[in-house]
Amino acid sequence: MDSRRQKTLLIDPGARVRVWCKECGRELSDPISRQRQLGAECDPEPRTGYDRHDVDQDPIPGL
Repeated sequence: MDSRRQKTLLIDPGARVRVWCKECGRELSDPISRQRQLGAECDPEPRTGYDRHDVDQDPIPGL
């Protein structure tokens, strides 16, 4: 083989790209934080209530 030929780079296609917070520089693991590139503490938009699911219930008899 030709000794001047560049070696093939092996890149793991399943590896996750590392994302850091724009404000504090910490590495992010939460999917929403990774999309926004802001950690939960640095993000100005509140994150409470996203997973909340209220259900109308019948009253308990006798109360």
